[in-house]
Amino acid sequence: MASTSRLRAEKLFSVKGFVCVVTGGGTGIGLMATQALAANGARVYITGRRMKALENAARSHSPDERGEIIPIGPCDVTKKEDLEKIVAEIGKKEKYINLLIAAAGISGPKAEPDSQKASELKAKLFNNESFEQWSETYNTNVSSVYFTSVAFLPLLQASKESHGQLSASVIVISSMSGIMQDSQGHFSYNAAKGATVHLSKLMSYEFKKSGIRVNSIAPGYFPSEMTTNDSDENQKSKLPDEKIQEKGHVPMERAGNDEEMAQGVIFLAKNNYVNGEIIAIDGGVLLEIPGR
Repeated sequence: MASTSRLRAEKLFSVKGFVCVVTGGGTGIGLMATQALAANGARVYITGRRMKALENAARSHSPDERGEIIPIGPCDVTKKEDLEKIVAEIGKKEKYINLLIAAAGISGPKAEPDSQKASELKAKLFNNESFEQWSETYNTNVSSVYFTSVAFLPLLQASKESHGQLSASVIVISSMSGIMQDSQGHFSYNAAKGATVHLSKLMSYEFKKSGIRVNSIAPGYFPSEMTTNDSDENQKSKLPDEKIQEKGHVPMERAGNDEEMAQGVIFLAKNNYVNGEIIAIDGGVLLEIPGR
């Protein structure tokens, strides 16, 4: 039985001493997760394909005290040799990692199914997308999550062995788009994210025997380079309220913010009794659009 003092937020949600790795950690949701962990005491290694973006993110957002943001790479998560190199580099510095966040992803091609006439639908969907684009979207959003998670399994299990409890976990950044039935004009992205959602379930079941939890966050609209095609000098993006309100299916009538993503990340990182869950942080979108 816990004393009341042990239930203070700063104790419940502290990740002081945690060692974390975030793929796609230089921008968007990956950077939000990185900031949340570092602000609460973690040492966070961020990786991605653009070393300049990683270094800029670390320089702009490293906390004044407690945690630390460390750029490492570059790393293309769709290449096994890059993943093995990153794991080896981190393994030389750390005996274990407590948390892996797989946040790297791409949006893929877009083709709107906005006609009722079959011939027009074919022209828009068949001619505006390619097998190569679908493969790239799947490899980046699904296959890379699998191979990244598998590559880090030994360092994750070493955390459990070191701490003597179920302390290691993976958080997969999926999407509300992988749960809803509306394609949003992104058939390849939504299909891939649907696979990412199920992959998280598969890994949670299989990796539990190794003492590693796997959960997923399914974000709604958050400011990122994927949703805005841009970021500022601090690697941050802006998504105006009016852009969200134009969509007509977001009850909160705005994009999610850094604090709301941080709350989801810290909860899943710390709560050892949660495993195999998909947590939607979507402003209520899935109340408006049919899901599965």
